Amino acid sequence: MKNIAWLGLGLIGLPMASRLAAAGWRVSGFDVNPERLKLASQRRITAAASAAAALDGAEFVFTSMPNEKVFVEVLSSLPTRATVIDTSTVGPQASAKVAAALKGVAYLRAPISGSVGHAESGQLTTFVSGPRAAFDAATEAFKAYTRAQFWVGEGEEARYAKLAVNLMVAVTAGMLKEALALGTKGGISWEKMLELIGESVVASPVVKYKQDPVRRHDYTPTATTSLVLKDVDLMVAAAKAERIDLPLATVMQQLFRRAAEQGLAERDFFSVVEGENPAR
Repeated sequence: MKNIAWLGLGLIGLPMASRLAAAGWRVSGFDVNPERLKLASQRRITAAASAAAALDGAEFVFTSMPNEKVFVEVLSSLPTRATVIDTSTVGPQASAKVAAALKGVAYLRAPISGSVGHAESGQLTTFVSGPRAAFDAATEAFKAYTRAQFWVGEGEEARYAKLAVNLMVAVTAGMLKEALALGTKGGISWEKMLELIGESVVASPVVKYKQDPVRRHDYTPTATTSLVLKDVDLMVAAAKAERIDLPLATVMQQLFRRAAEQGLAERDFFSVVEGENPAR
């Protein structure tokens, strides 16, 4: 197995890195948060004292950054010639900026679709773009934490794929909010509405996954409202750059921004189905 450096051991980065370590890869990880490093060391990951230490001897460098600013700062100055594989959710413009900075380095854009639970169980999906040969070389690593791997092109295609899929997820939360409001106003109980939605033609995997937590009013975050708002902001910015109209993305941007302002920023993003007072 190859040596892997993993930079960014956050909510979803840690279980992904852990899956690689459990599969036998030698993983050296770094995060600016000491608590995340402590957790990593309990999951077969060597906790590195610095990013540079994690990179030493790595053949693949995986990164999972919290936002575009950190993404550009960290990846633009990586002192490595190893294949760089970024799993963050960022826009195509920021990613292209990093690609220019990494000139001469194989750079794979490999954002993922799924939740923390999917990461823990290895059931994520990844959309990958960049050099095809680099994708082929990294496929076995991708298989450690994903159930499906799609190579979609040589450039920034994976960034667009990720934003497109996340737009549908965000809109699903908004649809469920309005469906529950209409159904419960009509006299149907919260639990019954969720039950019938879960057995109807609109019961997508994300609806089924969120059905039980929403029924219990449990908004322990798998992805926070602030994180999804960041993603929707990226969608709107990408649409503006490409001069296309995404009215639903704009509506969801307003919904999630309002929810964050109402105190739901660090709750799971599906808390928007209830507004600022989730407990009923």
